[in-house]
Amino acid sequence: MEAESRKLLLLAPVLLCCFVAISDAQSQHIGVNYGEVADNLPPPDATARLLKSTAITKLRLYGVDAGLIRALAGTGVSLVLGVANGDIPAIAADPNAATGWLAANVLPFLPATTISVVAVGNEVLESGDAALAAALLPAMQNLRAAAGDGPAAGIKFSTVNTMAVLAQSDPPSAGAFRPEAAAQLQGILGFLSRTGAPFMVNPYPYFAYQSDPRPDTLAFCLFHPNAGRLDAGSKITYTNMFDAQVDAVKSALGRAGYGAVDIVVAETGWPTRGDPTEQGATVDNARAYVSNLVAHLRSGAGTPLMPGKPVDTYLFALYDEDLKPGPASERAFGLYHTDLTMAYDAGLTSSSPGSGGGSTATTPTTTPSKGSGWCVASAGATDAQLQTDLDYACSQVGVDCGAIQPGGACFQPNTVRAHAAYAMNQLYQAAGSHPWNCDFRQSATLTSTNPSKHAISPFNFNRSPLIFTFH
Repeated sequence: MEAESRKLLLLAPVLLCCFVAISDAQSQHIGVNYGEVADNLPPPDATARLLKSTAITKLRLYGVDAGLIRALAGTGVSLVLGVANGDIPAIAADPNAATGWLAANVLPFLPATTISVVAVGNEVLESGDAALAAALLPAMQNLRAAAGDGPAAGIKFSTVNTMAVLAQSDPPSAGAFRPEAAAQLQGILGFLSRTGAPFMVNPYPYFAYQSDPRPDTLAFCLFHPNAGRLDAGSKITYTNMFDAQVDAVKSALGRAGYGAVDIVVAETGWPTRGDPTEQGATVDNARAYVSNLVAHLRSGAGTPLMPGKPVDTYLFALYDEDLKPGPASERAFGLYHTDLTMAYDAGLTSSSPGSGGGSTATTPTTTPSKGSGWCVASAGATDAQLQTDLDYACSQVGVDCGAIQPGGACFQPNTVRAHAAYAMNQLYQAAGSHPWNCDFRQSATLTSTNPSKHAISPFNFNRSPLIFTFH
C-alpha cells in the first residue's frame, strides 16, 4: 500500500499539469474606439470607471474630448487622438497652426495622460478629395516638427485608412496599394518609416462576409472551425479572415518597400443587429467574432506573416451610436449599451465594474459565467468525433499539444478521449473560458468537477467557427 500511495502521489502532479486552468495573457494589444455620434453617452467619469473594470488598455478618440481625457488621467489607458479632416488644410499650410493645435489639444493633458498616437485625419486617402489627400503628409510633418523635443516628443503621427486603400488583397500575398494613392502613400510611408509611426488600417471581416454571404465564409470570418483557405502565392493556409486581411496589408507594405513599418488595426468589429438585408448582423455573431479575436490577440500568435507579433487592435466600438446615418448596423457596433450594460460578453471584463454611481456591466444569466468549471468531452462523443476535435484544437493559437505527444508529461493515458480532453480544455481556457467556447458541435460539455482528480478527464473547447475570405 505504501508503494502504491507513493505511485499515486507521483502521478498527481502529472494529472494536475494536464488539467490546470490556463490564465489569460496580457491584454496590452487590445483597445477600443470611442465614437461620439450619439446623444445619450454616459458621463466621462462613468466611462472611465467602465474602462478600468475591463482589460482594455487603449482608447481611440476620433477627435479630442477634454472631459474624457481628464477622466482617464492616471488610469494607464493610453489614447489615440484624432485631427479632424477639416483641420488638415490649415495645419498643412502653416506650421504655426500645427503648433497651435498641439498647444490646445495635446499639451494640456501631458504628462498625466498617455497619448501614444495622433491620427491625422480619418480615411482621407479613400475620401476622393485629391486636395485633402495632398495636404495629408505636410500636415503630419508640421505636427511632428511642432512636437519637437518637448513634452509631446514621444507621440507618433499617422493617419487611418480603410481596406479600400488596397487594390488587391486576395490572396494576402498579392496585397498591393491602389495606384491612384501611390504618390501620397510613398511620401506617407517614408514619413512613418523615419519616425517609427504605424500604418493604421480598418479591416472588417463583417464587410467581407456581406460581399460573400456563404456559411463557410461566415465561419472563416468568425474564427470558427473551417477547412482554411490556401494562399497559392505564399503556400500558407489561413484559418481566419482577420489574419488574411492584416497580412494583405503587410504584403502591400512590403511591395511598396516599407515592410518594416508596423501595422495598427484602428478599427474592427461586428454589429449586433442590422437591416433585414444585412446578413449576419446578430448578437451571437458579434460575440463570436470579438471574443475569438480577443483570444487570438491574447495568444500572442500574431499572423502567418508576422508570427509571434500581435497587432495592436482597436475594437469598434465602446458604445452604440444612435445618431449615425446609414443602415441599422452602423448604430449597433457597441460592446456596451449607453446604460453601461454589456451588449454581449467579449471576454474583456477583468473584474466587476468599480463601485460608485452608475450602472454596472452585466453578463448573460442563461449560461454558466465566464471561467466556471472545465470543458470536458460529452459521454456520448465517439472517438471519431473526438479525434476531429483533437486535431482542430491542436491547430489553434494558444494551444500547445506537446504535452500529449509521446514522451510528454500528459501522454498517458494514451487514448483519444484523454488527449482530446487535454486539447479541448486548453482551447476553452485560451479562448476565455466562456460557455460558448465549450460546444464542439455538442461533443463537449462544462463540468464543475475538477478533472485533475481523475485519470481520464475529457477536456473540450467550443468549435467556434474559423472562417476566411480574401477581400
